[in-house]
Amino acid sequence: MDDLDRALLQELTNDARISFAELGRKYGLTRASIKERVEKLKQSGVIEKFTVIINPDKCEKKVSAFLEVDVEPRFLNEVAEKLASNHFCESLYLMSGSSTLHMHSLLTDMDELRDLVLEKIYAEKGVVKVQTHVLLKRYKNRSGGLRL
Repeated sequence: MDDLDRALLQELTNDARISFAELGRKYGLTRASIKERVEKLKQSGVIEKFTVIINPDKCEKKVSAFLEVDVEPRFLNEVAEKLASNHFCESLYLMSGSSTLHMHSLLTDMDELRDLVLEKIYAEKGVVKVQTHVLLKRYKNRSGGLRL
């Protein structure tokens, strides 16, 4: 990956709908050469997919919660698969330390958060503890982009 690839990735992170022709004009290359570079980035797995970022507030998802779910090690994969398959799970990671799953959820209100913790997460066999952190203010969001 060279400097042009990095620049193209930054452009696509800012606006994935930018045309190859516009990128070509900006970098002094043909539309076809830009398209070829982007295709290589896709084929090599650098670009996983193109997507849209939805504003949760506009979709009535007012509560952004980060949950640390401690799980007995023997149930870890089973719990992770069940949580990941549900609509309330935006992202799910295994973190270092104890058998902790870190989950992000977008919810309509605090009642939905309560129900998620008490009726869905604690209902899973092997869940030991759930620690919940509610987002108060977002200063920066990765939104699919990396600093290269």
